[in-house]
Amino acid sequence: MSAIPVATGPGLPSLPARIAEPGEAITLEELRLASRNHAMPLEALRHELTPVGLHYLLIHYDIPELDPAHWRLMLGGAVEHPMVLGLGDLRARPRVTHTVTLECAGNGRAQLEPRPLSQPWLDGGVGTAEWTGTPLAPLLREAGLADAAVEVLFTGADHGVERGVEQTFARSLPLAEALREDVLLADTMNGAPLPPQHGAPLRLVVPGWYGMAHVKWLTGITVLTEPFTGFQQTTAYRLKQEADEPGEPITRIGPRALMVPPGFPDFMSRARICEPGGQLLTGRAWSGRPPVTGVEVSTDGGGSWRQASLGPAPDEYAWQPWHHHWQPPGPGEYRLMVRATDADGREQPVGQAWNRQGMVNNAVQVVDVVVRER
Repeated sequence: MSAIPVATGPGLPSLPARIAEPGEAITLEELRLASRNHAMPLEALRHELTPVGLHYLLIHYDIPELDPAHWRLMLGGAVEHPMVLGLGDLRARPRVTHTVTLECAGNGRAQLEPRPLSQPWLDGGVGTAEWTGTPLAPLLREAGLADAAVEVLFTGADHGVERGVEQTFARSLPLAEALREDVLLADTMNGAPLPPQHGAPLRLVVPGWYGMAHVKWLTGITVLTEPFTGFQQTTAYRLKQEADEPGEPITRIGPRALMVPPGFPDFMSRARICEPGGQLLTGRAWSGRPPVTGVEVSTDGGGSWRQASLGPAPDEYAWQPWHHHWQPPGPGEYRLMVRATDADGREQPVGQAWNRQGMVNNAVQVVDVVVRER
């Protein structure tokens, strides 16, 4: 086994993300990641709220062992009144609930060619939950923000090595985003205490942003007067073509629609088999710049598109239901596709532009089905 390079000081370069060789199969490392993390089964799109055990999960390092009774949140940096808060302090504050769709920024990575090596998502790196907690903005205002404040840094308890850099997971938000009234410090998921794998005892919820912004196992909030330059901010989660370019930062979720695969599956290939006759196609659509304004379905591999019926979202940043009645002209093989458009006019692409980290791949879903003879 080759040695693992570990950086032990600031400013050391990280290793570039590896790209699969042409035709390279899924690696043992990717399988290890896939066994720790999991996608949402697409049949779970039937649920307005994703059951906790079916919600997608991405854990960068280990699940930290945190005792809620002794856990503390440190709020400091460029503030007049630093704070140390326990769970009881936070639960005594005003509490709100938001229904929010979370999606991993790497969702769809395994479908890119050549394949960036990391968690090998197909299209199930998503889920929707009710998150309950206290709003962040009033807490920041009470702490007394310095006039020079520009960002707010969020630090988790999870610690590990990523591409040669030893680190504790940390991400920042621009001050204006951190002061949004819907950003939560959440300790409850779907009406129950936050589970360990989803960030207990406390996590950040930033409606509309990809999952990397929703820092789990939160231990620190630091108000900054300079932009944060940590690994997860300036190296990871960037749209780039080459390893040495800075790339564009990833922020809000792109528009996406998914369908519940109709019929029933073949065990290995997951190809779908449908009975003859009319089919009700259903699914969900969402965007980090809501609302979704339209969903279109193709039943001929993208040759033509028809408008689906779109239902209301349960909350501003939660997915919306859609449905479409399809009458197959006869038995045979069909390629179904679905795409969404949001309020900014952004439409899902049929094919995805490649990027080195395999991020923000919101290309349209493709579901191949076989309609049987009567």
